[in-house]
Amino acid sequence: MAYNWQLPDWPKFTYNIDEVLDLILSCTERIGRLSGMLGAANAEVDREVNIASLLAETLKTSAIEGEYIHRDDLMSSIRNNLGLNTKPEIVRDKRAGGVVRMMLHVRKTFDSALSEKEMCTWHSLLMEGNQYVKAGVWRASSEPMQVVSGAAGREKVHFEAPPSSRVPQEMKAFIEWFNDTAPGGKHAMVHAPLRSALAHLYFESIHPFEDGNGRIGRALSEKALSQYAGNPIIISLSQVIEANEKAYYSALKKGQQSNEVSPWLQYFIGVIDQALRQAEEQIAFTIRKMRFFDNLKDQLNPRQLKVLRKMWEQGPGSFEGGMSAKKYMGITGTSKATATRDLQELSDEGILHPEGEGRSRRYILREC
Repeated sequence: MAYNWQLPDWPKFTYNIDEVLDLILSCTERIGRLSGMLGAANAEVDREVNIASLLAETLKTSAIEGEYIHRDDLMSSIRNNLGLNTKPEIVRDKRAGGVVRMMLHVRKTFDSALSEKEMCTWHSLLMEGNQYVKAGVWRASSEPMQVVSGAAGREKVHFEAPPSSRVPQEMKAFIEWFNDTAPGGKHAMVHAPLRSALAHLYFESIHPFEDGNGRIGRALSEKALSQYAGNPIIISLSQVIEANEKAYYSALKKGQQSNEVSPWLQYFIGVIDQALRQAEEQIAFTIRKMRFFDNLKDQLNPRQLKVLRKMWEQGPGSFEGGMSAKKYMGITGTSKATATRDLQELSDEGILHPEGEGRSRRYILREC
């Protein structure tokens, strides 16, 4: 079986634009609406949306690659890097700092031209603390770069990338293509979602680094959208992809077998559209959250506010089976009697809804 990079028309991708035009128009409309919503939001809403987006993207982009970084470490790293903590919080998992710093760097430099130096900086940040990967350089091993699955001795090869000797010339061509197709470029693409989808497939097919290609490929897709929007696009492609990884790998595998890429575009532009929709929902959710605390900040004690903020981080009704007196004690460091009294007050006010009795009693957050 020949892969896309082995075909004579590589990397001249062809597609039927009519098959994805409706999706492209939907994405374009959502990008405009998202920019308008953020433009109208106050600084506090903007900050909260950015944090939520970064948390979702860093958490899910690592999970797709089989790395499970604790949510609290990622949140602490985000807050540390944004300068929101008066005293930096301890981050136990060093991988959290690397992936957060890479994503922040990508968003900060969204409008700059792509270069080999820039991409190697992304990789160095991403591989921070990883002693087993040569960071910040193209792969150079003589061994084939393969995407495989299955047990040892029974592996199934899904894709084999170009040999390492070809990577420098392939990446030179990719970087030139990315810059030429950017807004204002020599061959600027009108449709940002189309360029974003092609950039991801093109980059993943070269697979230029020893590790981290998936995460950097998704960052490239985000950069392509941000350049069109004129501001860092606040979405999480990884959150959508991780929800159905099989569909992602299946679409990518098919896309790497031909340079007619209409099916790939249909899949990936659909991912972009869903990520944009989720971003709109996140902004609306954040505004409701701000109003919730504005209405209650003078009525509740600091312990209650701390617990409610913790619950809102995961959304109404979804705090790991509800809030219990034991969890309340752990979060606030208070006694059982105080925890029980505080929770009962929140229930009486209609802020929390009690379920169960005795030791099984849990409190679910109601939206206001």
